[in-house]
Amino acid sequence: MEQNKNYFIAIGLSVLILIAWQFLYVNPKIERERAAQEAFQQQQAQQQTPLAGQSGEPAANAPTATSDLPQAETATTGLPGSVSGDATSVSREASLGQSERISIDTPALTGSINLKGARFDDLKLKNYHETVNPSSPIIELLSPASMQEGYFAEFGFAGNDISGDVPGPNTVWTVDGTPTLTPSSPVVLAWTNDKGLTFQRTVSVDEHFMFEIADAVTNNSESAVSISPYGRITRLYKPQLTGIFVLHEGLLGVFGEDGLQEIDYDDVEDDRTITPAKASNGWMGITDKYWATALIPAPDQPFQARFSYFDDGRPRYQTDFLSDAITVQAGQTQTLETHLFAGAKQVPIINAYGEAFNIDRFDLMIDWGWFHFITKPMFYVLDFFYRILGNFGLAILATTVLLKLFFFPLANKSYKSMANMKKVQPKMEEIKQKHGEDRQAMQKAMMELYKKEKVNPVAGCWPVLLQIPVFFALYKVLYVTIEMRHAPFFGWIQDLSAPDPTSMFNLFGLIPFDPPTFLMIGVWPLLMGITMFLQMRMNPTPPDPTQAMIFNWMPVIFTFMLATFPAGLVIYWAWNNFLSILQQGVIMKRQGVKIELWDNLVNLIKKKPKAAE
Repeated sequence: MEQNKNYFIAIGLSVLILIAWQFLYVNPKIERERAAQEAFQQQQAQQQTPLAGQSGEPAANAPTATSDLPQAETATTGLPGSVSGDATSVSREASLGQSERISIDTPALTGSINLKGARFDDLKLKNYHETVNPSSPIIELLSPASMQEGYFAEFGFAGNDISGDVPGPNTVWTVDGTPTLTPSSPVVLAWTNDKGLTFQRTVSVDEHFMFEIADAVTNNSESAVSISPYGRITRLYKPQLTGIFVLHEGLLGVFGEDGLQEIDYDDVEDDRTITPAKASNGWMGITDKYWATALIPAPDQPFQARFSYFDDGRPRYQTDFLSDAITVQAGQTQTLETHLFAGAKQVPIINAYGEAFNIDRFDLMIDWGWFHFITKPMFYVLDFFYRILGNFGLAILATTVLLKLFFFPLANKSYKSMANMKKVQPKMEEIKQKHGEDRQAMQKAMMELYKKEKVNPVAGCWPVLLQIPVFFALYKVLYVTIEMRHAPFFGWIQDLSAPDPTSMFNLFGLIPFDPPTFLMIGVWPLLMGITMFLQMRMNPTPPDPTQAMIFNWMPVIFTFMLATFPAGLVIYWAWNNFLSILQQGVIMKRQGVKIELWDNLVNLIKKKPKAAE
């Protein structure tokens, strides 16, 4: 019994740690994120009117890429060009009007490519909005450098004295007419330097989020030249991070045998430059919770990647690569293909790209975590039911039923043991009366009784403990996969990845009062707490007072703790508790044991008589 007591105390302490973490860290962080989002929306509204003097010419302090391109032999040092100047409050419209552009129009994307540098710096996601309101603005992924939240990708070359100038951040490409880039109509850019090198770049895009950059370099000079292809993604601000340990946000990439590398913003700020091992296959980029950008160098072309933080002129985070030099003989043409991913991290699309373009472990762009062997199957099961039922909330309910069937043998054994505990309850009372205050003798007699009757006093914990790995796997799936973002259920639940928006402390919206985050105890968290309480009341009351106290308070603690968790997770837990109550009731009835739920509820509210003095 002493071991069991310690076991329950450990559970209680673990729960208290989770509660402290939730209230002292997560809840304040949610409040800060809400405030930051409101401030950002106000700032965006103020930027809708262009500033005076910015109708078309670049602002005097607009940041531009001004430094020279690196030489081929300098590896990645200084690659490619700095971005100087301070962040400005230039509106998006004014920023886009500062240069000639090629429009982008696909089923998933809208935006434009800057002909200066052939830079991808204007990209929006058509099918994703900032909030659940379909009239809210669509997500802006990439933005010009002259904006406060500048974020762009570009490809170019590093040359030398023999090659002369080669395409870089300041190169102004030419294009015939004013074409629009669509999945069925690629655009062709051209540029020629004074050494006789002609660069022709064909930019294509599919119906989702993958761009193909095909470069053809023709050497019209009389001698061979060597040039090194490069690519970079530059972010001129640090985004608002979720800060949750189950999700990586920042720089990342996959490089040969070294595999996945995840670099936090704080880490690259401290180290300034992080250089992975040289590789011939892989990718690198910057990831947010739901969106990402990634560079995919030409296959089988060795490259050196780099993660960097710069504060020269204007702070920026950058991931880039510099490929080994390619030699273009006189009168010859060399071609190479690189790719840029920029969009939403949809699981099937990411997987399809990895297979179609042979991108090494591209699926790791989605942070499945260390327990990917649980989280990935969990997602695929949910996605399977979603395709059948058309609602992720119903898919969660169906997945829960499937899990109950999978764990039925173990749960069945657990509930049978609890039913046997009911049978020996009278004998346990006799032992208590016999040994009185001699706790050591009472515990010894109890252990002998459990051994003789083949019952497990902690069997009632197994149904809860079985949920823990499933709980975290489902939490991970709900939190990191974009498929769950803004996925509705029914009624007031319009986003399964967000907490239940109702609260009992304002009578679920009847009272004009906006409760703080820790008092947002909605309908589903209440249902979860009630079903958990009823499930535990079906079990015999633990004889140890400490265990009994933990059992009494655990539903209350879990109700407050799960109130700020995604609604889909709370729905799963409440539905699982309900199914467990039905399952346990059927098993106890088959074992000939009285279901004493009502008696336990009555005894719980009865006042115990005071001991005689």
